[in-house]
Amino acid sequence: MKKIISLAVLSLSTLVSLNAAAESKIDAGKAAVTKFNCASCHGADFKTPIDPAYPILAGQHKDYLKHALVSYKRGNKASNGRSNPIMEPLAKQLSNQDIENIAAYLHSLPTNLVLRK
Repeated sequence: MKKIISLAVLSLSTLVSLNAAAESKIDAGKAAVTKFNCASCHGADFKTPIDPAYPILAGQHKDYLKHALVSYKRGNKASNGRSNPIMEPLAKQLSNQDIENIAAYLHSLPTNLVLRK
């Protein structure tokens, strides 16, 4: 019985620490999007960009967001790179941790995006 209780306590404490780490990434991501003024193009809620050609970022998959930012960071001269006169210089300033944090924050936001099957 003690082993079961110990395992339950360990599982719960692990879950709490993972949740705290996720919250920390989200908070850091919010600070990063503010620092880089991402809302000026993608909208204050990240659901209403100033131009319909710009992507909706709120609620987007973390993997997509990370891939896009890394691709902009690489630029169009590298394989799997992307070029955009606004995004490329901004992304080049991001650390890998910044990218993780931004992706976590934007993914956590409420969205109008819908998955279709």
